Amino acid sequence: MAATSYLALTPSVGNRRLFTISFWLKRSHLSSNQIIVMGGATGFWIMLHSSNEIYIRDYQSSAYQIDLRTYRQFEDCTSWYHIVVAVDTAQATDTNRVKLYVNGVQETAFHTATYPSQNHDTVWNTAVSHEIGRESGVDGDYLEGHLAHFANVDGTACAPTVFGETDSTTGEWKPILAPSVTWGDEGWWLKFENSGALGTDSSGNSNTFTVNGNLKQSISTLSN
Repeated sequence: MAATSYLALTPSVGNRRLFTISFWLKRSHLSSNQIIVMGGATGFWIMLHSSNEIYIRDYQSSAYQIDLRTYRQFEDCTSWYHIVVAVDTAQATDTNRVKLYVNGVQETAFHTATYPSQNHDTVWNTAVSHEIGRESGVDGDYLEGHLAHFANVDGTACAPTVFGETDSTTGEWKPILAPSVTWGDEGWWLKFENSGALGTDSSGNSNTFTVNGNLKQSISTLSN
């Protein structure tokens, strides 16, 4: 992603309580607010804060219904991070309702940990603009970096092992290139493999994103 570039899709209504967002990220610029993905203006979003921490938020009724901010800082611009956010607001234990995994390991330490009420309906998977790489509907907070295998699973809270695994030789966390997933009606999977159509959905749902700005395919792949 480059400044002023982003992808956008307005889906139909899917499962607002049960879903998974998974993507691979390599940063190229630190210490600024950068939206990774956002559903609806002041809705549900995952972002890199200027502190280089990850924020996960859902904002409704003039309050944060979800507000998770990691202690961990994401400052490595040379390596890929695999990020998985699994949401299941039906869970009885509040800390099980939103889970963040980094390279296969669950993050459990947060500066702020506001979890949603049971059976809370998020703004995600609603019929509002879902945008990758900037604040939804606003010309700002663009993501600067590389993305790969960006996925939304509608109706399932997946473990990170659905999308990644540990290499038996190197011990490194690596992607599963053909994950076994039931995507759900509003699920999508952006592989970014067609340089002329980077918003193409490979899930089979035809939930293809519109490309905006000067978005380019990069040779900085997960295997290179």
